[in-house]
Amino acid sequence: MHSLEVRHPIPYPVQIGRGLEVPALPGPKALLYDQAASSYAQRLAQRLGIGHTLGLRGGEGAKRLSVYGRVLSWLAKNALPRDTTLYIVGGGSLTDLGGFVAATYLRGIGYLSLPTTTLAIVDAAVGNKTGLNLPEGKNLVGAFHPPKGVYADLEALATLPLSLFKEGLVEAFKHGLIRGDEALLRVELLKPDWAGLEEYLARAVEVKIGIVEADPTEQGERRKLNLGHTLAHALEGATQGGLSHGVAVAYGLLFAALLGRALGGADLVPTVKRLLGWLEPPPLPPLPWEALFPFLLRDKKKQDHTLRWVVPMGLGRLEVRPVAEGVLLDCYTELLSLASPGPGRLAKGPPLE
Repeated sequence: MHSLEVRHPIPYPVQIGRGLEVPALPGPKALLYDQAASSYAQRLAQRLGIGHTLGLRGGEGAKRLSVYGRVLSWLAKNALPRDTTLYIVGGGSLTDLGGFVAATYLRGIGYLSLPTTTLAIVDAAVGNKTGLNLPEGKNLVGAFHPPKGVYADLEALATLPLSLFKEGLVEAFKHGLIRGDEALLRVELLKPDWAGLEEYLARAVEVKIGIVEADPTEQGERRKLNLGHTLAHALEGATQGGLSHGVAVAYGLLFAALLGRALGGADLVPTVKRLLGWLEPPPLPPLPWEALFPFLLRDKKKQDHTLRWVVPMGLGRLEVRPVAEGVLLDCYTELLSLASPGPGRLAKGPPLE
């Protein structure tokens, strides 16, 4: 087991391992869970004596205002008071939804995050961010609300489809680019039964913890965690969810690498192509650049109506900056060429030495 801790601004433990003992916190309890993790959730509810449970379908559809209202009403109808602890079992979407419910029900209740996907472990469960989507874009509603603890039991990954297992680790690869940690870029070994999986996940989470502690509310340094996400969120919006988050972020990372190379930085394109070769995503739809505009205009990194991109100028060297329209269009055209169907487009590159 790996025991980590977020120390600032509000301390809480982060545990990653197998067969974790999730604590039974005092006071009333409720459990919100992803139906895909039903057996794990029900065992937990029985062991901790949680009588109030609600299962939802996971995925981005869980982050709608209508679902948020349903969960609030469930808590209210059961007259759960302010000292309730909400146990949240599921992937990234349930984690985001449940955290926002906890942040806003009765002006804030405590919660524990029990992530059951690789995406939730390395990204959604740690960092205090909660949120919902709007039809106009992703994560446009939310609050910073830290959990009382994060307990990532790797046994809950057993039923995770291999495609979702891989997609979640795109975020860990992203952390490797941000930190310049080549160990996180070695994706070829990653599989559910790999002996080094726990160490790998903990290493990725440590990167995020360090950034979150330095910038809890995304005023500066933390914006680097959005590497690849500006384009990714636009792709998700323009395809109406046709591209999953992990696949969209992978393409977003390749676009960011193209930007960095075009702006005079190191050539990280082969490194990211190796990720895509391992991921084996579906081809990128041939969306015109103009189709992404409505979603790009609502990106959270805008300042003074100017969109700022997270650009990797080398491993561990990122800049958050505006980029000329011509450069964006040229790089997007190249991205479509690389990610279109065809032999050898995203073939696996040589592994890192």
